[in-house]
Amino acid sequence: MKTWLSNTGNRTVITVGILLSLLNVAFILTENFWGLLIPFGLALIAFIVLSLDKAVLFLVFATPVSVFYYNEEMRLGFSIPTEPILFGIMLLFLVKVLFMGTFDRKVVSHPISLAILFNLVWMVMTSVTSEMPLVSFKYVLARMWFLAVFFYLMSQIFKQRKNIPLFFWLFMSSLAVAAIYTLYMHYQFDFTRQAGTWVMFPFFKEHTVYGAILAMYIPISFIFAFLYKHNLNMKVLGFMFFALFAVAVIFSFTRAAWVSIVVSVAVMLLIVFRIRREIVALLAVVTLGFLISASDDLISRFEKNDQVSSDNLTEHVESISNISSDVSNLERINRWKSAFRMFAERPFFGFGPGTYMFQYAAYQKPHEKTIISTNAGDLGNAHSEYIGPLAESGILGMLSVLAIVFFTIYTGVTVYYKLEDENLKLVALAALMGLITYWTHGFLNNFLDMDKAACPVWGFSALLVVLDRFYISDPSKKS
Repeated sequence: MKTWLSNTGNRTVITVGILLSLLNVAFILTENFWGLLIPFGLALIAFIVLSLDKAVLFLVFATPVSVFYYNEEMRLGFSIPTEPILFGIMLLFLVKVLFMGTFDRKVVSHPISLAILFNLVWMVMTSVTSEMPLVSFKYVLARMWFLAVFFYLMSQIFKQRKNIPLFFWLFMSSLAVAAIYTLYMHYQFDFTRQAGTWVMFPFFKEHTVYGAILAMYIPISFIFAFLYKHNLNMKVLGFMFFALFAVAVIFSFTRAAWVSIVVSVAVMLLIVFRIRREIVALLAVVTLGFLISASDDLISRFEKNDQVSSDNLTEHVESISNISSDVSNLERINRWKSAFRMFAERPFFGFGPGTYMFQYAAYQKPHEKTIISTNAGDLGNAHSEYIGPLAESGILGMLSVLAIVFFTIYTGVTVYYKLEDENLKLVALAALMGLITYWTHGFLNNFLDMDKAACPVWGFSALLVVLDRFYISDPSKKS
């Protein structure tokens, strides 16, 4: 009689299960408890190999609530559970590309992809000439797994239209969990600014990256709440996320996030009302001319502003332009000036990706230091997505970042105008606004070495590429 056990596949599963159970018993008896992770590791590998798209979408959901782990002995830090999975998926991705010999040419040949690849190749080259090659190659490796998963693999997942809104909902759902946890913890400390810098831990390292990610999803949740065409339940959920993120970003006390939202709304109005490019260019030139001509007066006014960071939200906003006594602002200026001095010494290759925080100490000036300045390399980086690469990878490093910014914005605007499907237009606008908030925030901070920022930034960029390459020209995907 043929039974369930007679199936070869089932027998294999049972055999493997028994062996793993015996192995676990051996680990427990010998007190090698790390060995108990082996079954989970094998299950994870099976999950990635057998259902790669679901593994990637799981990462999108897990990213906002991932927890940073640092091993003192190995001097190695990574986010759990996301980065080990990212590394595994990247290896599988590279193996597939090597054996298949190619990847989706429509994606690879897109200007956004070419700019990203140029940036990555230049980072590899400047890692070879780096002052600290090991640090640089570790930094580039992390960038590679972020790009492999969140940009290239996500681009293939976005080809199925149902996955486009799913990508947003997955991230927002767990971001909401992190925001609720943070607000609850903040409530315990009466919503003070000082507590607001750390209550988001362990999900976020500190308030600036937390505020930056919330800012990216405020335009998206707004569009899903009020403009996107779906059922009432989803609109209500979108509104709940929008209200939660709006409150959370206010109590993040992240001034750069507030500014980035204002900029994204201004750009959205220009796009939606189809303000002609010539007028936009003229406004930009006039604004730049005014800033240059009035720079001395503006600097004088900023230097006279003595309003420092405060629990009072109005006073906290006023402190944005304080460059005379606000420690946070002065420390940023100190870091930027140090980066420019590093660039002046090595203008072409820079000091190497990821090395700024270990190298800038010698380039600080005593009179520019603040009470939070450090020579130990343990309090962050250059605080700019543009100035940091300038010091670490030279002039081409910064220009490659600017190319990515330019092509994502250009593609976003183009796709918005060309798409006929209303929901897809709104999705393109949501992704574009999210990217504008991040790249605006990038003038004051840099977070692309973290999974929290890498997932939405590269994911939104991949979405714009897919909308451009597949949804504009293929009528079958418009419904």
